[in-house]
Amino acid sequence: MPLLMLSGFPSSGKTTRAGQIKDYLESEKGKKVIVVSENEALGEDKNGVFSDSQREKEVRGRLKAEVLRTLNKDDVVILDAANYIKGFRYELYCGSKQYKTTQCLVQCPTPIEEAWNWNLERPEGEQYLREVFDGLVARYEAPNSTNRWDSPMFTVLPGDAPPLEDIYAALFLTKPPPPNQSTQTQPLSSTNFLYELDKSTQEVTSSVMTAQKTATAGEAIRVPGVDEAVCLGRKVTLAELARARRQFITYSKMHPVEDRQKIMLLFVQYLNSTLG
Repeated sequence: MPLLMLSGFPSSGKTTRAGQIKDYLESEKGKKVIVVSENEALGEDKNGVFSDSQREKEVRGRLKAEVLRTLNKDDVVILDAANYIKGFRYELYCGSKQYKTTQCLVQCPTPIEEAWNWNLERPEGEQYLREVFDGLVARYEAPNSTNRWDSPMFTVLPGDAPPLEDIYAALFLTKPPPPNQSTQTQPLSSTNFLYELDKSTQEVTSSVMTAQKTATAGEAIRVPGVDEAVCLGRKVTLAELARARRQFITYSKMHPVEDRQKIMLLFVQYLNSTLG
């Protein structure tokens, strides 16, 4: 399934756009469309979820798992969510590459106070609290079409109609990006793999701890031999890195990959998604 992600502030019209695109693809193009909804994943306590970083991560994890579970080459998955963290959008981009399918992003930029007023028009039990709303706006990492994981990107302003034909062309009339090392998981044989897994993750951990001694909080950290930087947005403790390393090793033993450089890249991506 091609993947279409929405992105925008709370109450910026994302669900409306998702419905318009779904109706068009189903009625005009005969496609099957599955909508993975953040609102459904949040349940009735979205203010509580977005006030608790651990619960928020758990919801993102469920959304990602549901999207990846339903991806294939034929139909469409629409992720109706804020998708406000660039690392999360990157993870889903890698997922679509792994499944060799296309993706695009629809951004819904809305003035903050207009979005807040739309929020107040919701039923009382479905409204964001002001402090939660403002917190999500402050944490929003706007998509950038120059990033490969945010491209192709379609910006739909309030009052405008989505460019439905262009969206269809991006999903069905273009070739998906070729999978690369970070999205392929070819098994390695054993003893050598376990040695490289332990050594590579330890090198990344050591690089991060050493760099943090002189880096400012939130500064990107380059790891030798890895193209992608560690971007955590804050300084992390050795205990946090050690715990993430153990979790990554456990997962990697079940999903071994091909070479040392790939292990290090995947571990950097894992740190960005779990600690960022």
